[in-house]
Amino acid sequence: GRVVLIDLGRATGVLLPEDQVEMERYFPGTRIKALLREVSMTSKGPEIRLSRSSPGLVVALFNQEIPEVANGVVEIKAIAREAGSRTKVAVTTNDDAIDPIGSCIGQRGTRIQTIIRELGGEKVDVILWDENPSQFIAASLSPAKVEKVEMNDDEHLAIVRVKPDQLSLAIGKGGQNVRLAAKLTEWKITI
Repeated sequence: GRVVLIDLGRATGVLLPEDQVEMERYFPGTRIKALLREVSMTSKGPEIRLSRSSPGLVVALFNQEIPEVANGVVEIKAIAREAGSRTKVAVTTNDDAIDPIGSCIGQRGTRIQTIIRELGGEKVDVILWDENPSQFIAASLSPAKVEKVEMNDDEHLAIVRVKPDQLSLAIGKGGQNVRLAAKLTEWKITI
């Protein structure tokens, strides 16, 4: 991987290989959105490290595109990301008049599409957070439909049952869906 330099006007930002998204190509003259990860002092002066792969970039885009998130009515409770491929974002609200998922997706998907475009086509699943772990785990496996969740507290393991036609969807390509669901909920999940 190579380092990409980004002109910030009065300074230059760096996008190190681990902060780049594998499938993305960065061309001179294009505008990109990136998260300011850190500013560190080096012998050559301050180094401004940017990131395109951080989950924080998705959170920042939600804040930018979704007024309900920006003003705190809808709260992002958890996020799990495999940059360039798929992200799951768990949201909630204390306001009964607000549909937190609907707010994030927008009419006919306009809000989420803007975010997906900005992420170069990365899939973004918006999931309803629930303080009840079995409900949250069932939701986290979206778009798969879950029949039943049994919780094994000793092993911090959820045993999830799905109909046979939902199995490959629940697991996801290369196990991605269940892997992100486990990261999002912080439970081990067996389907």
